[in-house]
Amino acid sequence: MPTVYIDEIAKFQGQEVTLQGWVYNKTAKGKLIFLMLRDGTGLIQAVMFRDTVGDALFESTLALTQESSVRITGTVSEDKRAKGGFELQVSTLEVVHLAAEYPISPKEHGIDFLMEHRHLWLRSSLQHAVLKVRHEIISACRDYFDNMNFTLIDAPIFTPAAAEGTSTLFETNYFEDKAYLTQSGQLYMEAAAMAFGKVYCFGPTFRAEKSKTRRHLTEFWMIEPEVAFCDLEGDMELAEGLICAIVERVLDKRREELKRLERDLSKLECIRKPFPRLDYEDAAQILKEENSQFVYGDDLGAPDETIISARYDRPVMVTHYPAGVKAFYMKRDPERPDRALCVDLLAPEGYGEIIGGGQREDDLDTLLSRIHEHQLPVENYDWYLDLRKFGSVPHAGFGLGLERTVTWICGLQHIRETIPFPRTISRIYP
Repeated sequence: MPTVYIDEIAKFQGQEVTLQGWVYNKTAKGKLIFLMLRDGTGLIQAVMFRDTVGDALFESTLALTQESSVRITGTVSEDKRAKGGFELQVSTLEVVHLAAEYPISPKEHGIDFLMEHRHLWLRSSLQHAVLKVRHEIISACRDYFDNMNFTLIDAPIFTPAAAEGTSTLFETNYFEDKAYLTQSGQLYMEAAAMAFGKVYCFGPTFRAEKSKTRRHLTEFWMIEPEVAFCDLEGDMELAEGLICAIVERVLDKRREELKRLERDLSKLECIRKPFPRLDYEDAAQILKEENSQFVYGDDLGAPDETIISARYDRPVMVTHYPAGVKAFYMKRDPERPDRALCVDLLAPEGYGEIIGGGQREDDLDTLLSRIHEHQLPVENYDWYLDLRKFGSVPHAGFGLGLERTVTWICGLQHIRETIPFPRTISRIYP
């Protein structure tokens, strides 16, 4: 008798199988018990008749609590009315563990309570759907780059220096020295691109930002490609293709999860190339027309991004920001030296920036000058400067914030729902 998973149950119609999982719900009606079983791959209704299993097993099943773990053996029966189109006619049931009273119930719970019980909240159908979509987005990103012959290169977590600015570094003791949790794998990907041509990394990054907005986490994951012999235009085409590949994959593979999240699928179905592209000047004009509090010359804030993206039904790319608001490694526009050859990709529906990137400074003297301007310790960047001494070439890349992307794709209100165990300015438990 095979032990199977719920998501493959259709292959065993009319056969006796064993399922292993947890009691999601239970309803008793006289001599009949309906058990909703989950095993991580899906849900199925198991039907138990007193006359079939006997009084002893029937009574012990009545005592099962939510999230008790069980092994159930029975015959697979097609039923169009049942969830998934099949149910299990139970012949035997073994209790693996009788769960204590489960703290999360269908009643309304506060966010603090749910976050405190995040290790259990993950079992809910909504969280399950979100993390299945997250999984699919990761898979789509990897396939996109792998199919274009990119090489995955792992970047270090401990770094000696800043990539995005010293004010958001997490400092830690490193034996007799100091080290920092990585803000980005980009600098290391630049080194790898000079060896392999087209590379990407995927890993956790850390920002000590004291932000309490719905868009910020202190620990999040990024996909960061870097390409040798690439300019800003090529970088934008790469980013545009990635977003389309993600949306197409999720609509194809995770449509049911999106429906469970009550996502308006029509908003995603219209995501196609080409994406609109705005110069910073054009973006500033839009904000002026909308009477925004935006100050010309500043970076775009979340309200500004929302105003701009509201004008489009697909992601919009904003380019050529003032160089002063971008990182030291951004190359300047040779025709407008006060502008950076950079791009931010803003998701529609007010979800803001999900990609930031651009062309990197490839001239040694210019890069050294920028490091001095930002008052960064040159000795920490000696290896990075080497990349401009030994075969420097134009190159570009970007970083995609995974959690922000999941937030947009799923249509969620807060980024904390997109990662299994969120880390924020006020939470590091569980």
